[in-house]
Amino acid sequence: MSESPDPLLPAARSAPAVPYASYLRVYEPLAAFAEPERTHWAAYARRGRTPTAQDELRRSLADLVRVPVVGVPAQESADAFTAEAGGVLLICPWRTRLRGWLALQELVESFPRPVLDAALPPAARRLATEEYERWRERNPDARPWIRTGVWQVPLRWFVLFADEEREYLPGERLRYRTPMVQARRRLARALRTLREAEGYGMLAEGLVEVGSWLEEFHPRSMVELDYGGLLYALPAERLAADRSAKDLAAGIAALRAGDTEGAQEAYGELAERWRAVRERLFAN
Repeated sequence: MSESPDPLLPAARSAPAVPYASYLRVYEPLAAFAEPERTHWAAYARRGRTPTAQDELRRSLADLVRVPVVGVPAQESADAFTAEAGGVLLICPWRTRLRGWLALQELVESFPRPVLDAALPPAARRLATEEYERWRERNPDARPWIRTGVWQVPLRWFVLFADEEREYLPGERLRYRTPMVQARRRLARALRTLREAEGYGMLAEGLVEVGSWLEEFHPRSMVELDYGGLLYALPAERLAADRSAKDLAAGIAALRAGDTEGAQEAYGELAERWRAVRERLFAN
């Protein structure tokens, strides 16, 4: 199934055509950063002109239209998203170069060779891989603060959030935000339930991987799920009605209560809704 964006959507919702992606971000307190990075981020935030998600999108698109195409930036970004919770400054570094290397690995695994060669020549991919291997030797513990889901929100991400944490401003954003301690608690509880059931092995494996990633961050961090570019790809009424975190929580609660049929119905319906969105990736 593939659908086109609603032609009747208001002009305010127009945006660049790519990427239609969602983002899972971690914002850490300044105390989590070692010097001199801590001082850099403190000064960065004091400027009061920190970039938005749209700023990051525009910079990414600028690289895509260059000739030759820049698959991975030559220099690491010195930018970050900032937020405040309880009077504490929180930082989410972009780490664009690292994310570019990781995204390139996913592309190689997901697309046929002719498509890859047309998008990014083999020599450019080979150079990027060699650069990443050398960088990784020097930075074995590095991890991104931002994860990306192309044409989807991975279902396992919804486990981290509650429906009351949902923020929807039509034409502007749809996101969830929660303290790290809550995200870890929800993940652990859901994982126990899924491991005791049959038929949810893939979701459980995904939660283990997300949980390992979250453990790398400061316990007083904040976790954010941002629908990102999907806000411009899906009809406004679909976004307004979307309660995916609530639906997944209901399915897991049914499973915990022994209602296998109810859990399958809830999870199956949610998975089918997002499968229909992912299939737009292959529409022309």
